[in-house]
Amino acid sequence: MPKKADIKQSEEWQKATSYEILDSDIERQRKLIGYWEAMRRADYVQTASEDSIRNWAYGSGDDNPLFTDPAYARKTRWGGVIAPGMMVGQISKPMLGDPPSDEIRALRKSLFKGIHVFVSGADFTFYRPVRPGDSIYAYEGEVSCEVKQSEFAGRSIVNVTRRVKVNQRGEVVATYDLLRILTERKAAAKKGKNAAIEPATYTDEEMQAIEDIYAAEKVQGAEKRWFESVEVGDSLGLQAKGPLAVTDIICFHAAGYGFTPYAPTTNRRAHKNRQRIPAFYIKNEQGIPDVAQRLHWDPVWAQAIGNPMAYDYGVMRENYLWHYLSDWAGDDGIIIQLHDEVRKFAYMGDVQRVTGEVLGKRDENGQSLVDVAVKFVNQRDEENVRGKATIALPSKNKPLPMYPPVPDDIAETAARMMARHWELGGN
Repeated sequence: MPKKADIKQSEEWQKATSYEILDSDIERQRKLIGYWEAMRRADYVQTASEDSIRNWAYGSGDDNPLFTDPAYARKTRWGGVIAPGMMVGQISKPMLGDPPSDEIRALRKSLFKGIHVFVSGADFTFYRPVRPGDSIYAYEGEVSCEVKQSEFAGRSIVNVTRRVKVNQRGEVVATYDLLRILTERKAAAKKGKNAAIEPATYTDEEMQAIEDIYAAEKVQGAEKRWFESVEVGDSLGLQAKGPLAVTDIICFHAAGYGFTPYAPTTNRRAHKNRQRIPAFYIKNEQGIPDVAQRLHWDPVWAQAIGNPMAYDYGVMRENYLWHYLSDWAGDDGIIIQLHDEVRKFAYMGDVQRVTGEVLGKRDENGQSLVDVAVKFVNQRDEENVRGKATIALPSKNKPLPMYPPVPDDIAETAARMMARHWELGGN
């Protein structure tokens, strides 16, 4: 059995890092663009509840009472708890639909097998909130596939997948364009671009400075943030995120992040998962087949494939971004659109300082809108998240802003997909 220091010499490591991005895979991926399919996968949370919404918020360190306190939320315009917007991306109940054709199946078979995937950003448009009792279904399709040179791992693939999230009433809740980067594990390991990064350490004084940021954070809450009081150039304030620890990863998973369709699990379900997707399981230094995903908490595996240490999920920082924006917007404000770019890894020990400013304000279609920019900067003074959002704020003429209407083509497709789901006996 290989020792910890020799993991790169093990047969398992050699196999796990031998997979390559093939031109034929790129061609097949591009042929999938424009094909829409019901998502049959089941996330850990399929139907929202007060408990699951609260737990999701807590998993991101968000204690906003609009998401966590039913008694408080009942007195708001929403009449009860609503979910943080980003949670819709991680709620999914199986949607039934017609099976893919033989051609589609052939295009997908072993597509990008063994290639490492990580989330690099997303575009969200929100059309209504998720409430307790809402089941969320989705259909998805590929939007684009580009080949790029990655600073981390050489040649890489940038895929954009659109997911349309629909509730049990057939109402479109949000669209979620997910940007994912696919890289060869061996290329990342050989390149070792970030190998010189050392784990962050903190003095008591440095930790106190972080604690002071947390202590000064403010939830706007029931106090309206009036459109008329906001000016271009205004600061959105300062928040801290971190320093990142394995506990943060555990809390995020415990909150409901299931990392489906891989769905790491344990015991008999793990046995079944190993039969279903054997390439996802690579033996660790003890000879135990473990998930390739463990690079988010296992420094040995993270280093073996070219990282200096374990790092977070990009989707964690997307939720931190929502936390920051919703704290600023208040209970009556509505985040309509959000774009984020996860530009660098956040490694264990990294702390992010989150700042933002107002870029512009305008009246459009009867709404009072502000455009804002947000950035996350770590202790190495690296900007590792860049975000933009459009937020509808209360105004003197319209004290309660509204969600935008769903475009006709999306609404019609969603209605058709849900009708077919019910026809096929879905629940």
